[in-house]
Amino acid sequence: MQQTFIGGKKREDFTDLEDLFEGVEAFMGYVPNAHLTMAEKPELLMAFSNLAMTIFQSEGIDMQTKQLIALASSLSSGCKYCQAHTSHGAERAGMKEEKVADILNYEESEHYSKEERVILDLSFASGKTPNASNKEHFEELKKYFSDGQIIDIVSVISLFGFLNRWNDTFGTRLEDIPRDFVEEKLEPLGWT
Repeated sequence: MQQTFIGGKKREDFTDLEDLFEGVEAFMGYVPNAHLTMAEKPELLMAFSNLAMTIFQSEGIDMQTKQLIALASSLSSGCKYCQAHTSHGAERAGMKEEKVADILNYEESEHYSKEERVILDLSFASGKTPNASNKEHFEELKKYFSDGQIIDIVSVISLFGFLNRWNDTFGTRLEDIPRDFVEEKLEPLGWT
């Protein structure tokens, strides 16, 4: 994506949101351009940030798994911006680059456990349009996860459903940090 179709303001243009930006930067390592577009409507950015914080701070599913869920649903939907963000986020959460790069082969990959495969089956299915999730996905999830954990899984998928649409529709420009991560760490491993 080359440019955002509206906005174009910088972080410095939203001094009243600096506390929020500092929190996002501490979590992600940078402030996403998507947040700067949302900042044009501060009430939207605050509501989104509260939802994202609630989902990512929930203790039912670990951070690496949440990033895998986000990456899989973003891969399925085709959102390159979110794919770069979530692959970088998985690495920041402690996941090895080889595992991130092998996500499209998760069904056969030695990097993924049975529990992760079940989660990724739902994440890839529900990221499609139309949604391809079905009752079998949930029957498999219930073998390994509580109802609360399943809600956490679907919460991450749903949050990224919004972000995938937001960023693909606006053509949000990718920041240097996630772009550099993909180019320097994943592309040499065969990531396309």
